[in-house]
Amino acid sequence: MSGAGPLPRGHRAGEPGLRRASTAVFLAGLAVFAVLYAPQALLPELTRAFAVPPAAATLSVSGATAGLAVGLLVLGPLSDRVGRTAVLRAALASATVLAVLVALVPAWEPLLALRALQGFALAGLPAVGVAYLREELDASVSSRAIGLFVGGTAIGGLSGRLLAGALADLGGWRAALGATAGLAVACTAAVWLLLPASRRFVPVPRGTPVLQQLARGVGDPVLLGLYALAALLMGGFVAVYNAGTFRLEAPPYGLSPALAGLVFLTYLLGSVSSPLAGGLAERVGRRVVVPAAIVLTGAGLLLTLAEPLVLFVAGLAVLTVGFFAAHAVASGWVVARAALGERPVGQAASLYSFWYYAGSSVGGTVAGRAWADAGWPGAATVAGTGVGGALVLALLLGRSRSLQGR
Repeated sequence: MSGAGPLPRGHRAGEPGLRRASTAVFLAGLAVFAVLYAPQALLPELTRAFAVPPAAATLSVSGATAGLAVGLLVLGPLSDRVGRTAVLRAALASATVLAVLVALVPAWEPLLALRALQGFALAGLPAVGVAYLREELDASVSSRAIGLFVGGTAIGGLSGRLLAGALADLGGWRAALGATAGLAVACTAAVWLLLPASRRFVPVPRGTPVLQQLARGVGDPVLLGLYALAALLMGGFVAVYNAGTFRLEAPPYGLSPALAGLVFLTYLLGSVSSPLAGGLAERVGRRVVVPAAIVLTGAGLLLTLAEPLVLFVAGLAVLTVGFFAAHAVASGWVVARAALGERPVGQAASLYSFWYYAGSSVGGTVAGRAWADAGWPGAATVAGTGVGGALVLALLLGRSRSLQGR
């Protein structure tokens, strides 16, 4: 829209537009994160199939998240100019085609290259999803819808990992990734049909240089702190799950890929905690909920140090609940802060996601090396460094100057 007149009001509770927008973005999150993280359940399988060490196998995940991080720097500013829905639909279609190709690739190096390209395409969702919901929905329902979206990403990550783990036992890694590609095809078709066109999008003026647009996204110290928090927290979280797949298949547990993949059922708890945290933040404030959720994440990490399998899984569950609660509220904090500070919302959301996935790439790769060198205590130390740093930042952000209570 050009901004020539007042913008239409956002979709409200009980309206078809709210249901369609929430469902479409939820399904987009499911598709994107199923495709992105399916190889995480296959890391030991990929190690054997391509005769690569564990640290190299983690590049099948870290390479994609690195490509996604780069894509955010392009697709976020692009969405501020051409609109959210166009970027989201094109990105999903491209990523789905690449998902099919990844399942057919004959060698390790081409697989990594395709995964990097796929990550770039997948950036379309985190670049625009939160910004789209913030713009198109009424403020009274946007936090809950963003929480639902984050819940969709949790279920997507779970679905991809479970499918991959189960089918790896039956037909190998190709069948596993092929099934994930099929899920992405179905979700992408639904998103194209359901997603309402933007009604409240106001493009950045065409004469605005991209670097100037980028500078506006980093000019607020609170936004910078939230970006750093995302990198540290996500780095710690991915470190746990990357190294966790190797721990579950190694002695003393010795689980098969299918059984090890069941541990990702803990993601269902994240899909519940994220919308609940969004609603709680509306009542007591983001500055309270984010550090509390990070403390819960750290408590779960400490529990994974116990030897019994049941305590390890319980620790993963607690960590997952805390992580998704913190991420859901922090991502909503970014777009609210950017909007109130009259900064490009898409740019701010993309920068948050850029550092989120940059942290994932670094944390996931370092965890693979730490596992090889020092086992689970080494991987947990990597994760604990990220979670501890995120908690310090959250406490500092809680003391920052508020913009209209946000």
